[in-house]
Amino acid sequence: VLQALYFCRPFREKVLAYKVQPRKKESLLTCLSDLFNSIATQKKKVGVIPPKKFISRLRKENELFDNYMQQDAHEFLNYLLNTIADLLQEEKKQEKQNGKLQNGSIESEEGDKADLTWVHEIFQGTLTNETRCLNCEAVR
Repeated sequence: VLQALYFCRPFREKVLAYKVQPRKKESLLTCLSDLFNSIATQKKKVGVIPPKKFISRLRKENELFDNYMQQDAHEFLNYLLNTIADLLQEEKKQEKQNGKLQNGSIESEEGDKADLTWVHEIFQGTLTNETRCLNCEAVR
């Protein structure tokens, strides 16, 4: 999952951009940004970078991952993306309260859109399901 997210260019760029922001308290996102930075700045073309700090933080934040048992990748992906989105929303809320929100953010009169983060921009979509008759091709 981490490799797939790293090779999702928009996600990787946002995570790496988060790293250069003034240091915030340690979170899953700061650990992920450190990991992605280690991968991006590695001199060798091949190699191994153990995600020890990230795994340690993950185990602290969610007891489901606080063991050495194999976990569902889909569940982990959902947890990670939701946690990052929640963290970004909380930071945005705190910045608004402190009067620091800059014009580059997604903001509108609609309350829902004001809560969007770059995680939403990259991964949010609409799922459409249609059933089509094989004979007449009518949609039901």
